[in-house]
Amino acid sequence: MAASLHFFHLLLLISFFLCNLNLSQAKPSHPPNGVNFHVTKDASTLQYMTTIHHGTPLVPTKLVVDLGGPFLWLNCGSSSSSSRPISQGSIQCLAAKPKTHDQGRKNYLYSNDNNNKCHVFLENSITQMATQGDLVQDIMAVQVIDGSSKTESGSITTLDSNFLFSCAPIFLLNGLASGARGMLGLGRTQISMASQISAKLSSKLQFMLCLSSSNGVILHNNGHFGSEISNSLTYTYTPLLTNQHEYFINLKYIKISGKRLSLNKEGFREGIKLSTTVPYTTMESSVYVTFTRAYEQAAMAMNMTRVAPVAPFGLCFSSEQAEGRGVGPKVPAIDLVLQSEMVKWRFHGRNSMVQVSNQVMCLGVLDGGSDLKTSIVIGGYQLEDTLLHFDLSASVLGFSSQTSCSDLRLDFALKDSL
Repeated sequence: MAASLHFFHLLLLISFFLCNLNLSQAKPSHPPNGVNFHVTKDASTLQYMTTIHHGTPLVPTKLVVDLGGPFLWLNCGSSSSSSRPISQGSIQCLAAKPKTHDQGRKNYLYSNDNNNKCHVFLENSITQMATQGDLVQDIMAVQVIDGSSKTESGSITTLDSNFLFSCAPIFLLNGLASGARGMLGLGRTQISMASQISAKLSSKLQFMLCLSSSNGVILHNNGHFGSEISNSLTYTYTPLLTNQHEYFINLKYIKISGKRLSLNKEGFREGIKLSTTVPYTTMESSVYVTFTRAYEQAAMAMNMTRVAPVAPFGLCFSSEQAEGRGVGPKVPAIDLVLQSEMVKWRFHGRNSMVQVSNQVMCLGVLDGGSDLKTSIVIGGYQLEDTLLHFDLSASVLGFSSQTSCSDLRLDFALKDSL
């Protein structure tokens, strides 16, 4: 996977050289030090939103962040004078063809017809609705980071005149937050936002994600400037499973208050998925039953008082006597034990409990039914205020929960090697 992505970076750089356009938009004289996407959370849908600018003239466009999405798609609306369709058989179209392990996935279906256009299949990962769209390239402008500047806000600058994405019909927007015109895919594909920006920056294939209930960030950078925030944090790293375009990590077992859960092997598989389009962690039914029973027992041992559930949650407690602290209410700790006993991802009350009223808090885990394809999907709420480092070159995920994403300066960057 990593080798094919690096090869595509080279192909993209060749295409950038061949496609020399005269642009009216401001354009940096040299590649910027980084690209920053400000991320907000829609209160109604709990979806995470960001904004790009594209086309001629530049149009600000709100998109839903899809961590595992294969590429960027949007409802293009009014025509852009700089938009150009991608032809079948081109370098760009070949990059959108399915890999062996992705055959049959509707996102990657590749179609030839007599109009010489490159077709991709688009999916709204929230509604699971899918359709076909044409692959196009156009101007993409984003908030760039200037290494010589210490300001928190960067300028909106043309990053790429040949950015690849797909135009989608308006019905595919159903289920997205109000004002959203598409989805920004950060998945492990050759034409994802992450891959294209890394190619443009001539950088290591990596990005950082920090979600928040208020102000989050997605950061790409070329590794050429320092990071006082990144230096001050401690990361734990775990391998990414390489046979997926979405982000999966290994899970050996789960502990609640230090006690290992006994999970049904038929309902529990080692790979768990990270998702920004699922609001709360979702489990296959047999895993959910085992997990919530164990959590309730641990909660009772801490003298917590169970109360009637509040939809969509199945396990709720009184919060009137809950002790508050920096990591949220004092509740049973949840440990995901990853590749070994020494590598754990711990969730405290801040990421496990959802305050639904002044008196009630609920365990932010949902029953996904017996047909859930992935036994455990870690949802957006559990990812909040955790700084995630997706190092796709090394195929590892780093995480540090020692921060508040809302407080992060927007001019920090990844270290060259961590």
